[in-house]
Amino acid sequence: MGTKQTKGCQPGSAGESPPGHHRKKAAPRERGDFLASLVVKSGEKFGKGAGGSLPPYHRRICMIQDMLLLVKQGKQEEATELLKNLRQDLGMESTSLDDVLYRYASFRNLVDPITHDLIISLARYIHCPKPEGDSLGAMEKLCRQLTYHLSPHSQWRRQGIMKRKPQSCLKAVLMGKPQDNTVDLSGIPLTLKDLERVTSYLEHSSEHIDTVELCFTELTDEMLLQLLPALCGLPRLTTLALNGNRLTKAILRDLTETLKDPKKFPSVTWIDLGNNVDIFSLPQPFLVSLKRRCPKQGNLPTILEFGEGQVSDLEGQEGLGDSQEESPNCCLPPVP
Repeated sequence: MGTKQTKGCQPGSAGESPPGHHRKKAAPRERGDFLASLVVKSGEKFGKGAGGSLPPYHRRICMIQDMLLLVKQGKQEEATELLKNLRQDLGMESTSLDDVLYRYASFRNLVDPITHDLIISLARYIHCPKPEGDSLGAMEKLCRQLTYHLSPHSQWRRQGIMKRKPQSCLKAVLMGKPQDNTVDLSGIPLTLKDLERVTSYLEHSSEHIDTVELCFTELTDEMLLQLLPALCGLPRLTTLALNGNRLTKAILRDLTETLKDPKKFPSVTWIDLGNNVDIFSLPQPFLVSLKRRCPKQGNLPTILEFGEGQVSDLEGQEGLGDSQEESPNCCLPPVP
């Protein structure tokens, strides 16, 4: 009721639609389903530019949805096994529940503490369901939070990006001075050829850049190595976001060696490597090098969350409920 129809979904005629022809009333979608549907769309789009293989986040979102379905069906053992697979897929070295619940809780070098905390909460709800209250409702909320956190929500903030061609988006970003000193390429699938243009732009605008966002851009180890000379030469760069790509643990060696040179990445204080192929924790020399660049900072964060509330605006446009208590980040655990 009152929901705006998106363009392209309108019936061809102004008359009434035939019964049962795309006008059948369906039950309102859950927020998790809404997020998952957007992930599927963006995942299919990304897969076309990556030789048909979907990015890691897409697989993880599907696993979360399947796990929730199993819990609803009362299949605790199957849900536990799927959670174990999800932990492995995220790069957690151990598959032991005790390690996830206790040993990792004391780690300060986690690349993504938010995912870690949500995984812990999910494990507790699956293994120790509370008889009182709405335990299933709490589980659904956790799955929504994890779905949102591992999804390319940064790309949805840019209005119309799902409809615009990647090349037009890239061209728009690489024009003039960086807006708010930020080069935001989040959600734009990049190719090796695109990196030449990005490199040239970074070099020519180096004095005006303090943030580079390359989240969900299909970056591989090879592609990041190609960009690395331009990135580490930015004198004012403080924040580099690389989450949601196809990077592996192998790239940590190159980044750690680069950070050992104080002349490279001279101002950087934070590099986000979460939600990649198998990067779960960061090497101590990596963190020490970052710490030296920001000695006044007490706790060195390894991940930040920008615009978590933006998804509620997007959902509102689709006619979904906008209750504050249903916001995907209302119970998001704090960053250590």
